[in-house]
Amino acid sequence: MKLFGKKVIYLEKLNVCVIFGGVSSEHEISKISAATVIDSLDTAKYNIHKIFIDTEGNWIYFDKPTSEISTLPAGEYDKAIISPSRGDKGLLRFKNNGDIENIKTDVIIPVLHGKNGEDGTIQGLFEIAGIPYVGSGVLGSAVCMDKCVAKILFKEAGIPQADWITVRTSDISNDNWIKNVEEKLGFPCFIKPSNAGSSVGISKAHNREEIEGVNLAFEHDSKVLIEEFVAASEVESAVIGNTDPMVAENIGEIAPANEFYDFDAKYNDSSSKITIPANVTKDVEAKLKDYAIRAYKICECGGLSRVDFFVDKESGTVRLNEINTLPGFTSISMYPKMWEKSGVGNFKLLDNLINYA
Repeated sequence: MKLFGKKVIYLEKLNVCVIFGGVSSEHEISKISAATVIDSLDTAKYNIHKIFIDTEGNWIYFDKPTSEISTLPAGEYDKAIISPSRGDKGLLRFKNNGDIENIKTDVIIPVLHGKNGEDGTIQGLFEIAGIPYVGSGVLGSAVCMDKCVAKILFKEAGIPQADWITVRTSDISNDNWIKNVEEKLGFPCFIKPSNAGSSVGISKAHNREEIEGVNLAFEHDSKVLIEEFVAASEVESAVIGNTDPMVAENIGEIAPANEFYDFDAKYNDSSSKITIPANVTKDVEAKLKDYAIRAYKICECGGLSRVDFFVDKESGTVRLNEINTLPGFTSISMYPKMWEKSGVGNFKLLDNLINYA
């Protein structure tokens, strides 16, 4: 179903299940994003069902207003699951009185960031259950979650990016990997868990001694990406669609309050400056949008993604940073802000994402 400007008429309301929370370090951000998503769904079109996953991995049916999401997991709730049996056609709610309610589910919106949320694992459950869902499939989700694998595909597509090396836990028993960093990347450099979102576990090393920051990244993954430092602005684009994706008219630029755009700068520090549209030339903007579509396609993305870049303002050089397949929907999140500045508010955006499921 195509998007913007075409009105989709449903003969009856769709049953939409929003899943949020999760076991990742981005659990609290997921709760905030979910509240925005739920409040942006048109209740004239959708029956909204909500599943919350706590930090221990327990699933519950959340039947209270979004204003109470922040209190979770406190309270007594029914348990719930997405049944992998296609005969059940969706959600099973296990009521406290012993009854089991089978709720037919037309579309799932996973508002889950990081581990088990945007890495292809929960998408596999949706595929087995045969339920349409918003966002990339198993392959696209897994590829984009693994920064090292994604960079291999970016290189294959001929998209410029910063130089990098991969380091595994088995590599750090000797100093060869440090020599490799010094010779290939130099200092400063960035150390990132290969499989983590929202800049979690990232550190910046200015010298050989600080390279020990790799231990922070290894707390989040057994594989680490070490990347050369690029003195450039951080610019982001919002992509939507499946086989024929499009980029939001307005791209965004970030001036982080901290030394780099880490987790705290993204979500806890309101002094980071966001500029939409980004202060780049038309030529740079066109190049950036072209790279965004190429990266989106080669990584088998679908539904939506935020594609992030580094832009050298003096030379105009554009380097691809990463793809986020389930970007945040908080009040300060760039993905919905870029669409809003392009004339597409959250209600219309969510309608279109559901149409692409």
